[in-house]
Amino acid sequence: MPFKFKRLSLPEMVLIEPMILKDKRGFFMETYRYSDFAAFGIKEYFVQDNHSRSEKGVLRGLHFQKKPKAQGKLMRCIRGRIFDAAVDIRQGSPSFGQWISNELSDENNYMLYIPPFFAHGFVVLSDYAEIIYKCTEEYSPEDEQGIIWNDPFIKIDWPVNNPMLSEKDRIYPMLKDADNNFEY
Repeated sequence: MPFKFKRLSLPEMVLIEPMILKDKRGFFMETYRYSDFAAFGIKEYFVQDNHSRSEKGVLRGLHFQKKPKAQGKLMRCIRGRIFDAAVDIRQGSPSFGQWISNELSDENNYMLYIPPFFAHGFVVLSDYAEIIYKCTEEYSPEDEQGIIWNDPFIKIDWPVNNPMLSEKDRIYPMLKDADNNFEY
């Protein structure tokens, strides 16, 4: 199997380490194989790929899409380094409002699976970063939602104090006021 799967402290979140074959020419790695992911329990079909580039200090998030267009994501940083965070937003969940983070980079090549019922965000730690991620649903503007990045209930320990934000990310509500239809 070309992947090592590790359940994190919020067990729905999975850190994935691909096997990397290196030689004098460079490297090769598989970044996704349905049969291996399904054998581990990630049986999602991915229907959209996204690619973003951001400068140091840019924070994107915390984003999610409501049901029925909720998006699971498979995140990977192909250039630079990011602090990637996800929050359980299922009302009634024992881990509601709890967050988990990992550093993803072009050096560690880790991937992070984020289930559809988690809000997600990241901040760029290097001069710039490029992110490629797969989604289990297509983008749906009418289902797009978010939570303010510095919600005092969630208390994510972001490694920045004054991030660069989009206007949309700047005005998202707190988790308690979010338009969220996820139940545990």
